[in-house]
Amino acid sequence: MEDIERFLHEDLNEKGDITSNALLEDEEGKARIIAKESCILAGLEEAGNVFSELGLAVNFLKNDGDRARAGDVVMEIKGKARSILSGERLALNIISRMSGIATLTNELVNICRKKNPKIKIAATRKTTPGFRKYEKKAVELGGGMPHRMGLYDGVIIKDNHLVYLSIREAIRKAKEKIDLPIEVEVESIDDAIIAAEEKADIIMLDNMPPVKGKVAAREVRSINPSVKIEVSGGITPENIANYTFADIISLGWLTHSVKSKDFSLEIEKV
Repeated sequence: MEDIERFLHEDLNEKGDITSNALLEDEEGKARIIAKESCILAGLEEAGNVFSELGLAVNFLKNDGDRARAGDVVMEIKGKARSILSGERLALNIISRMSGIATLTNELVNICRKKNPKIKIAATRKTTPGFRKYEKKAVELGGGMPHRMGLYDGVIIKDNHLVYLSIREAIRKAKEKIDLPIEVEVESIDDAIIAAEEKADIIMLDNMPPVKGKVAAREVRSINPSVKIEVSGGITPENIANYTFADIISLGWLTHSVKSKDFSLEIEKV
């Protein structure tokens, strides 16, 4: 609940909701959160924690991962009207953003699995500072793969590492020092072949057009059939279906360009 406390403090500071505090006293209220458009729901748990932190009773009518239609009531909240209003915007912001991510992820998973039933759609670290774990959770709720949470839990050898050492040297050095799967980012077919020869676990084809990417994938799989091929860079909802030759498609679009879904909170006097 530490995050929730921090998020609430951002909105309330030390003074609280000065408008509601001036206009209301101990009035009781009952509120409903309503989906204004069809979506995959995400963030209900976190929104519920917002209201619980404010001493309110929460009743979930839908669960994270469920599909909601426009007009569906997804949550009910009961308690002091001032407390409901104090948590309203934070709760809606969380549900709206996370549901937008979950819905887009689900749409892209469904598009790609028509061509490759085993493909994984993955998030990146292009996330909102302080909100990454929730955005990654939303990707999972949409049927996607969170990928590494940070620099601390997964190895990706990137172009800026390779300014200082060769691909061969980098892979060998990483294998000696780290007991995790080794992923390396490459921008050419020749470099992809070298990575395959060095038995990288995952080869990321970065910013490769689909035609070139298919050639690279074929070449590295002929060297190491167990290698995983990831593609990334310049991938959007409009062109993602062209990259289904890969095992993993990772795209920042899931978190940096997603459109939030629309929800509203309606309160009534009790």
